[in-house]
Amino acid sequence: MAEDLRFDNRVVIVTGAGSGLGRQHALMFGARGARVVVNDLGGDLAGGGRSSAAADSVVAEIKAGGGAAVANYDSVVDGAKIVQTALDTFGTIDVVVNNAGILRDSSFHKMSEEDWNIVIRVHLTGAEAVTRAAWPIMRDKTYGRVVMTASSSGIYGNFGQANYSAAKLGLVGLANTLGEEGRAKNILVNTIAPFAASRMTKDLLSPEDLAKVKPELVSPLVGWLSHEKCTDTKGLYEVGAGFIAKFRWERSRGHKFGTDSVFSLEDVARQWSKIGDFTDADHPAVLEDATKVVFG
Repeated sequence: MAEDLRFDNRVVIVTGAGSGLGRQHALMFGARGARVVVNDLGGDLAGGGRSSAAADSVVAEIKAGGGAAVANYDSVVDGAKIVQTALDTFGTIDVVVNNAGILRDSSFHKMSEEDWNIVIRVHLTGAEAVTRAAWPIMRDKTYGRVVMTASSSGIYGNFGQANYSAAKLGLVGLANTLGEEGRAKNILVNTIAPFAASRMTKDLLSPEDLAKVKPELVSPLVGWLSHEKCTDTKGLYEVGAGFIAKFRWERSRGHKFGTDSVFSLEDVARQWSKIGDFTDADHPAVLEDATKVVFG
């Protein structure tokens, strides 16, 4: 029988943990022995308002199950305050799950600058702020796990979500670089792109489809990526409805014109089918692999 994977003596921050995916992540960590900082501003889906009720409710659930938890009501853009709650209450930080987010959907030509900025600010800058505050602690102890929450909208694009998509794919880029920078200090950084029932999806999916994408079917992956026995970093995983898959970038073999002479746009046109041919495609995983074809 495989041993239980627990988080005894680990301190975990989950942002946006008052409902949906974040709540389920927090409950999962609490049930497995972690000391959990349940962060939630308590605002509405568009980022307005605030309340302590959501975070307090999840803390009560964790404690009722015998776990340890503390509520935090700060915005993720004030990430240092969230991390300080972990330090004041539990003395350290081991895991950060960046989950908080809002929606301000609109087609691009109608999207206001405010709607663009606030979505980028909450999703991307907020995750950066929380992770930045936790980073030196993790470096000093040579241990840390960070999970970013991206979206299929960021990977594939989705009508009416230019702000959300840009923020979510931005998180993948942030995670990839932090994965490189954290590797030597045993700080592993991975990203999930979940399909899950939440405030963001409840009006977009039918009741039947919502039942298939329960948050409980995402949290096990978050738990594994946050565990000390997981050694992967820089991964991007699609997850939902009992399905988990690793996503990777693919690049065609392309065509190398060379640098000895200038080529024209007509030359590009003549080679266009080859440039876009993914037969025997390449899968560069690090920058050095990607640039070998340029400088090799």
